[in-house]
Amino acid sequence: MDDQRRALWDHEAQVFDEAADHGLRDPATRTAWQRLLLPLLPEHPQAVADLGCGTGTLTILLAQAGHHLHGVDFSPQMLDIARNKATNVAPAPKFTEGDVAAPALPAGSFDVVLSRHVLWAMPDPQAALHSWARLLRAGGQLLLIEGNWSTGAGLTATQNTVTSATARRRHRVKGHEFLPTGGHETCPLVAISSADGWPRACPPALGEGSVLPVGW
Repeated sequence: MDDQRRALWDHEAQVFDEAADHGLRDPATRTAWQRLLLPLLPEHPQAVADLGCGTGTLTILLAQAGHHLHGVDFSPQMLDIARNKATNVAPAPKFTEGDVAAPALPAGSFDVVLSRHVLWAMPDPQAALHSWARLLRAGGQLLLIEGNWSTGAGLTATQNTVTSATARRRHRVKGHEFLPTGGHETCPLVAISSADGWPRACPPALGEGSVLPVGW
């Protein structure tokens, strides 16, 4: 693991939640993410791995909806903040320090694997996807949220599709892609899933847009 990258994210931890979509401190932004994610999960409790969980914002969001969360991140400082934020959350999320490119979690033990704004930073995204898909139980879902930011970082919707093509073929899963059309940044979300159906549009806080099925 790259100690320099870990030190960078440890340094960012104290201000990470100040970004609207990181901390979800604004009720409207929080509601928008709930509207985006919760319909993708069954109503009954699911075992969810949040890979690259950072300060645990989405981990906690889904735990508060009744799901059983296990967050993984390689930044100790991020995880310290996540654990503090989750003190009174039930069911209580678990947090583990580790390399999300190859998480040390039991294979076939999760209903959902969630990753937000992480795949773009992986040294080998396809290898990471294979590793993540191995964590899923039969019929599980792999939810990838990526963005293409004005800084030039991130993954475009097309890059997401190409990157995940090998994993889709290997693991025989279906996919849906969420492609906002408004705003100054794109916020694509790819849900590689065995389940049919997807939300009608991205929430306003993430940019107005339409939902386009990907022809896999």
